[in-house]
Amino acid sequence: MKTRQFLATALAAAAALSFAAPAVQAQGNYKSEYRMSLVLGTAFPWGKGGEIWANKVRERTQGRINIKLYPGVSLVQGDQTREFSALRQGVIDMAVGSTLNWSPQIKELNLFALPFLMPDYAAADALTQGEPGKRLFARLEKAGVVPLAWGENGYREISNSKHAIKTPADMKGLKIRVVGSPLFVDTFSALGANPTQMSWADAQPAMASGAVDGQENPVAVYQAAKLNTVGQKYMTLWGYINDPLIFVVNKDIWASWSKADQDIVRQAAIEAGQEEIAIARKGMIEADKPLVKELSANGVTVTELSAAEREAFVKATRPVYDKWKQQVGADLVTAAEKAIAARKQ
Repeated sequence: MKTRQFLATALAAAAALSFAAPAVQAQGNYKSEYRMSLVLGTAFPWGKGGEIWANKVRERTQGRINIKLYPGVSLVQGDQTREFSALRQGVIDMAVGSTLNWSPQIKELNLFALPFLMPDYAAADALTQGEPGKRLFARLEKAGVVPLAWGENGYREISNSKHAIKTPADMKGLKIRVVGSPLFVDTFSALGANPTQMSWADAQPAMASGAVDGQENPVAVYQAAKLNTVGQKYMTLWGYINDPLIFVVNKDIWASWSKADQDIVRQAAIEAGQEEIAIARKGMIEADKPLVKELSANGVTVTELSAAEREAFVKATRPVYDKWKQQVGADLVTAAEKAIAARKQ
């Protein structure tokens, strides 16, 4: 009798261990460190968003998922346009990345770079939080990554070292640093400028030396990078595009985590994205725009376009918009236009 009881107990223990084995094995597949790629560090809203995400995940998983930030896209030697490929290949575990930088690999992400598509923040939200955003997440999943949440780099304004820009004619011949996207080249060429593609790491030295005359970035990026110290004395607020960010995980890394941890990472990304967007917009959505006041206090000549002045830029870049609408996907762009028309302000 004792022998039979012993065997029964032993078999029950073995069965329990067999059920527990997958959980233990899954835990063993976790890496000691996960690499998060960022273009900008924590002095910028972009990097701050990555830091918030990493901290929430580390705390809520009791350290099971330990994330280290790699700003300056250092995991791909500073080449922003290689980040998405490296993420898909597993060189990068996770990222808070720009739709603009990933658009060479995912053409649909060029939606956000169509000139003057999004006239205000409500329009940007209508895209990311509406049907177009869902379609883009599905496209990213098909490309082999797991998109979790939206963030925002912000509306990209133009600065230069030569003179104030109020009309398209004012841009003629200006050497403007742009990201490595053909759409940017087309847009600035249509305005008579001389677009020069280079990484952000190379951009500031180029501005300091006069190799380029200007650049386009959100005001928060301009301020954090202190671009007024490298000759960028003229800023025009034209809001020609908004630059959403996406919180993403490599699909194999995602699959290695338990469902409970996946839920934690997703929720943390959503919360971090919301907090990051608030940080990115801070100083620009208040009536007195304190960030713009800071520009003026730093000796920057700030030009805010009237509706009529902005319309001249819209008209000059419309052929680029129409050309790229077909390349992005006419159905997607039409859905975006409808979402913006129906937005709540």
